[in-house]
Amino acid sequence: MKHYTDKQLWFVTGSQTLYGPAVLEQVARDSKEVAAGLDDSPHLSANVVYKDVVKTPDEVLKICREANNDPGCAGLILWMHTFSPAKMWIGGIQALQKPWLHLHTQFNAGLPWDSIDMNYMNLHQSAHGDREFGHLPARLGIDNKVVVGHWKTERVQRQIDGWTRAAMGWHEAHELVVARFGDNMRQVAVTEGDKVSAQTQFGYNVQAYGLGDLAESCDAVSDADLDARVEEYLSEYTVADGLMQDAHTRECVVNEARLEIGMERFMQEMGCMAFTNNFENLTGITGLPGVATQRLMSRGYGYGGEGDWKTAAMTRIMKVMARGKEGGTSFMEDYTYHLGETGQVLGSHMLEVCPSIAAQKPTLEVALHTIGIRKDIARLRFVGVPGPSRMLTVIDLGHRFRLLLSELDTVEPPQDMPSLPTARALWEPRPDMETSATCWIHAGGGHHSVYTQAVDLDTVRDYADLAGVELMVIDEATTVPAFRQELRQNAAYWSLKRGVL
Repeated sequence: MKHYTDKQLWFVTGSQTLYGPAVLEQVARDSKEVAAGLDDSPHLSANVVYKDVVKTPDEVLKICREANNDPGCAGLILWMHTFSPAKMWIGGIQALQKPWLHLHTQFNAGLPWDSIDMNYMNLHQSAHGDREFGHLPARLGIDNKVVVGHWKTERVQRQIDGWTRAAMGWHEAHELVVARFGDNMRQVAVTEGDKVSAQTQFGYNVQAYGLGDLAESCDAVSDADLDARVEEYLSEYTVADGLMQDAHTRECVVNEARLEIGMERFMQEMGCMAFTNNFENLTGITGLPGVATQRLMSRGYGYGGEGDWKTAAMTRIMKVMARGKEGGTSFMEDYTYHLGETGQVLGSHMLEVCPSIAAQKPTLEVALHTIGIRKDIARLRFVGVPGPSRMLTVIDLGHRFRLLLSELDTVEPPQDMPSLPTARALWEPRPDMETSATCWIHAGGGHHSVYTQAVDLDTVRDYADLAGVELMVIDEATTVPAFRQELRQNAAYWSLKRGVL
């Protein structure tokens, strides 16, 4: 199923004029069949569009420039059906600004043992044609994606799709505007950062907007729109007993509808798909949004608490990469530990966890919020789905960025937590809580992250490569000494790569 219907991948095949028109016509026919096969695949989430075979440096440069200028092109799949001299690709690859994947495949899966001759060999030269081409990115220092195997296999198609999702996230990052409603929480380090460096590195733009302007948008919501939105709440969620019969709690629910509609209209007007707020900076609005933020996240908006614009942007990007995949994606925080025989982490936040990760129908309720503002606020309460999961955080180290990912196993809580009025997920980090937390702290990971059961590690790796940033992974094979040594080695590598000594 295609989940990225507004974007395409261009399938570009390399050859050369040496082989004559008959061979080049066959190359074009084969390439069209490969492109069509990938486009028809149920494992690819974006359309694959065939482009003419390129045979000269001018043709390569032309198709690369066309890709740069086409907003519908999210990336290119490059394949060398025959021998395509790599020098003719230099200008195009250096000019190309879109992500690209090198598919090392062959039109036929097997060799025709009884009939193979030199004509067959000359036509099916991917084995060394792709190796000739592969020398170029290595020479240019480009960390491109390489997928090896026959194009009809599910394994190859799924690898292409993982990279496709990273390319879609990269495309989204370069169109993304993050709205900051209020400043960062005072005295907190990890939610700060260099917005210019972030835009240079990742592409997204972080903009501050006045709370007064947001308040005007919220105050302009009509009673009819409020009634319709509240009816959505009542139809979609389990409603706490007596919630809508009590005038005070009903008004808390209506207030969330007002905030939700007002924030979304404001962000739509400003072209924003991610946002932050801060419980220390709410002047002019009616409180810290609860249900409003949760529902906006469930519709694809990124969010970061306490002004955390890096996590807000990454949440949106991960939601784009997760499109159509099973499992949810949410802003998350490591909140408290269960230090039993098996160490566990209870992840939650004051109000803002996305219901896309819920194991059951969320409950709509009102409870007292006591941090920064003392106020009854409506929120959705639920428990996360058990199963494999991971959390990803973005770290600003001052002179560069780091992505840090921890593999987890989300589990069902051993008993209910009736006095905890927040959405939550309970997980066991791999390889264990002690190793994971030690490595997370050594890497400089903060308390905010993007929690997902939809985006896999390979896609995150591909995204990190596209962004040109370090990715550190904590998984079942991690040990503290090896992890710390990798941090030291990476520090040297990234410093040399960027010329920072």
